[in-house]
Amino acid sequence: MDKKVITTNRKAFHDFTVYEKYVAGIVLTGTEIKSIRKNAVNLKDSFCKIEDGEIFLYNCHISPYEQGNRFNHEAERVRKLLLNKKEILKMLGKIKKDGYTIIPLEIFIVNGFAKLEIALAKGKKIHDKRDDIAKKTQQREMDRASKIKY
Repeated sequence: MDKKVITTNRKAFHDFTVYEKYVAGIVLTGTEIKSIRKNAVNLKDSFCKIEDGEIFLYNCHISPYEQGNRFNHEAERVRKLLLNKKEILKMLGKIKKDGYTIIPLEIFIVNGFAKLEIALAKGKKIHDKRDDIAKKTQQREMDRASKIKY
């Protein structure tokens, strides 16, 4: 299984605490997969919603394909994700009960198919973000100090 990562949502780990990850297929048109293979994707500010037992991806910007003609796709259209019914129901229960949100983490290609890694997450408060930044700074300083040779 050869996995080629196209793009990651780096802001997701800064703004959210990730709990569970899932891999979903994406329903795409012909020009969208060509744009994805050219790394013309942006996951910033995108999110997922469950509607009528199906899960959809919103605000994911896939740039129009340069060689596309009049059949080119709309850049920020709503895209359906492919997951098992059990997984969708499990996520829906956690969203309603515990207040989780579904965020996309990364888009990658496996065996020619575009996949999206999504996660159940909770938003971080400002003090949580400060704690994370302080921990990263301390870890960086410890790593730097251990590299110094006397």
